[in-house]
Amino acid sequence: MIELRDISKRYGDVVVYEHLNLAFAEGKITCILGESGSGKTTLLNILAGLTDYDGELSKKREYAYIFQQPRLVPCLTVRENLRLVCKDEPKIAEIIKEVELEAKVNSYPIELSGGQAQRVSIARAFIFPSELLLMDEPFASLDTALKIRLIDVFCKLWKKEKKTVIFVTHDVEEAYMLSHRSIILRGGNIIADLDAESIDVPRPYGAASRYRSEIVEAMLSK
Repeated sequence: MIELRDISKRYGDVVVYEHLNLAFAEGKITCILGESGSGKTTLLNILAGLTDYDGELSKKREYAYIFQQPRLVPCLTVRENLRLVCKDEPKIAEIIKEVELEAKVNSYPIELSGGQAQRVSIARAFIFPSELLLMDEPFASLDTALKIRLIDVFCKLWKKEKKTVIFVTHDVEEAYMLSHRSIILRGGNIIADLDAESIDVPRPYGAASRYRSEIVEAMLSK
């Protein structure tokens, strides 16, 4: 269990969190939703130890981070970018195959499409020896068809290792398709904490379900 206990965070006079308590089950995918300024990215940065705060984090974990932009090293090929976090060549070859980039293994980031570059970013996060995976809107810049394909790739990798995943999004469909639990923030407060009916992911895009309806209702509530 990853626990945030009595967490408070300010930026100058702006209060982001005040005495927040929150726990995350290990080996599950939790989604954090909310409007801009609700504290979503700050929460990830607290978990990663990238910002100071008052309160207590149960245990510092090794983590990998997937951002909205792939953040690949431009002068390195796909294989070389993965070598930065893993020296195991058979493991690199295996994950390149899993993300379907065998034909691009010697390509540089500038030669990749946006979706291909994000596949490398996802592969890098899974190949890094970490217990925790943090994601900050990793599918936001992708069109719907590509987003669905990448979520499928992500879930195949997750099912092999069952990392603890905490990801931020504005997108209800992403939350529905990918998460086991959705937490909706508003003004630094939790206004809804919802569990999915099943742990099987990914779920079909646009499908009707209680979980999806509850996320939508919470996001639209006043």
